[in-house]
Amino acid sequence: MSQHLMNTYARQPVCFVKGEGVWLFDPAGNRYLDALAGVAVNGLGHAHPKLVKAISEQAAKLIHVSNVYNINEQSRLADKLCEISGMDKVFFCNSGCEANEASIKLARLYGHNKGIKSPEIIVMEKSFHGRTLATLSATGNRKTQAGFEPLVSGFVRVPYDDVEAVRQVAAHNKNVVAILVEPVQGEGGINIPHDASGYLEQLRKICDDNGWLLMVDEVQTGIGRTGTWFAFQHTNILPDVMSLAKGLGSGVPIGACVARGIAAETFTYGKHGSTFGGNPLAAAAGIATLQIIEEENLRANTEAMGDVICNGLRAALKGVAGVVVIRNAGLMIGVELDRPCGDLVKRALAERLLINVTADKVIRLLPPLVINQSEAEQLVAILSKIIKQFLSE
Repeated sequence: MSQHLMNTYARQPVCFVKGEGVWLFDPAGNRYLDALAGVAVNGLGHAHPKLVKAISEQAAKLIHVSNVYNINEQSRLADKLCEISGMDKVFFCNSGCEANEASIKLARLYGHNKGIKSPEIIVMEKSFHGRTLATLSATGNRKTQAGFEPLVSGFVRVPYDDVEAVRQVAAHNKNVVAILVEPVQGEGGINIPHDASGYLEQLRKICDDNGWLLMVDEVQTGIGRTGTWFAFQHTNILPDVMSLAKGLGSGVPIGACVARGIAAETFTYGKHGSTFGGNPLAAAAGIATLQIIEEENLRANTEAMGDVICNGLRAALKGVAGVVVIRNAGLMIGVELDRPCGDLVKRALAERLLINVTADKVIRLLPPLVINQSEAEQLVAILSKIIKQFLSE
């Protein structure tokens, strides 16, 4: 590894030179089962031939032009996103934190347009929304915020999955203009509301009653990860704003702030922008990603393989002391232990399995949406073995 890279990652002692489906290969030709998918990015796995073709063909024609001009691919992707989401308009950017930054700016502008001088946004404990100053301030993780004070003001924090706490804020704070919430908390430990549909539906009603925007952070949950296009579609509600990134470009950086109703009309000329956002190459990757998910019925596969992995782990780890709970929403899977388990990342790597540990005690699995039953069963066999070994020590 180069000595000229900033020391911002605890990198594992391996690099990869090619990929195929759910597999990655190191320079010696050893293959690793990728159960992390670039942290929910590579939904189509690696080197999907239809995606490679779409990106190659677009690169041969046009990679980038300024948003000063119309971009056909961007318009096509926006049309498709609105079709499958029920939303109205899209702003394209490059990443999840940029999509959330756009959402935060939009909410503040919405508040100012209503005459609220210091608009505030309700955010959740244990949330993660990004590492720019505003999204870091919205994030509910003190560890990631430390050292970057003063943080951006204007956020009111409440416990996740606690509707009553939100009602209490509504009763006493007249500066609130929006709620920003993850349908499933990813970095926070694959936290799923006890009544997933009821939680969002109650937040929707509170927003409607108070004239607030409901903004859902679907950076990790979106683009088929939970078995529907977007996690909010497990409910009967529509948000006002939705942030997307990660799986949208299958590895080509792209983010999107999607909005409807008054929120879709809040940004006007000159209020927000992005140099690279929605350029022809990124938009072509997004179009191809959505087409492939539809053509290969990957949303149904996500639900089925999520069940295979979770049921397999529950059976293999039944009665094992130290396993607290196994939870999932599609292929967004968390195995919570009763102790810190970061060492499992290295143990899994030695077994040529790529996993992640988040929130200190939660093994996070985010396999590609293309994973098949045989690969899912291999994942279960390797992971359950190393968990048992770890806990027995």
